[in-house]
Amino acid sequence: MSTQSVKSAVQVIEVISEHQPIGLSDIARRTGGSKATILRMLTTLREMRWVEQSDTRDATWSLSFHAYAVTSRAGLGVNLRDIAIGPMNGLQLDTRETVHLCVPDSNCLVVIERLDTPHVLRAFLALGTPIPLHASATGLAFLGASTDEFVEGVLDGPLEKTSGQTATTPESVWKLVREARERGYSINEEGLSDGITSVGAAIVNSTGAPVGCVSISGPSSRIVASKYEEYGTAVVRTANEISGLMRGRR
Repeated sequence: MSTQSVKSAVQVIEVISEHQPIGLSDIARRTGGSKATILRMLTTLREMRWVEQSDTRDATWSLSFHAYAVTSRAGLGVNLRDIAIGPMNGLQLDTRETVHLCVPDSNCLVVIERLDTPHVLRAFLALGTPIPLHASATGLAFLGASTDEFVEGVLDGPLEKTSGQTATTPESVWKLVREARERGYSINEEGLSDGITSVGAAIVNSTGAPVGCVSISGPSSRIVASKYEEYGTAVVRTANEISGLMRGRR
């Protein structure tokens, strides 16, 4: 790829990032390129999972979840980890349980930060661990904040069993998603790992679309039903604070 092609591709990504969702004609006008050239570039970027096109009549373009995950991990652009670390610290101090921060990458989430509990018995997910959407508190919270079409797309794929309690049918996952939507946070009782229960909430952008999730995780012997509402309220408050900081509202 020529230097000019690289510059043009970066320009396209920057324009989409600033104005998304945005149509082909508008991208071409803002970058000064021809529509045919820009369309070829967008097609390549879509194949690489950096951009996605809407199914609506206007066929607008947006950055993909994959692009957001890559930039978050690399520390480029708006670094969600740096924004989230303060609220996460507050959540960890309040609950004294492990707190995870995840961002989407294709049809899974990736752990980009973890604050550990002082307890010896604890939940543990290494940074960079891929997390299935259907089997985790962060994933269910993400699905809860996503469109029905996105959820259906996830449920059309394989639903891997990761523990003895994993929901592996579309009906059972939909039930958990709807419950998360109704209460505002997700509860995952040993769906990802045996003996571990988690409570999660989605971090959303200015349009309400999920861009990440935060969760509280710990042994099921400590995170019991009587704590769900307390922890759910706390994790929602934290997710909302991160969302506000990310959008520059606070």
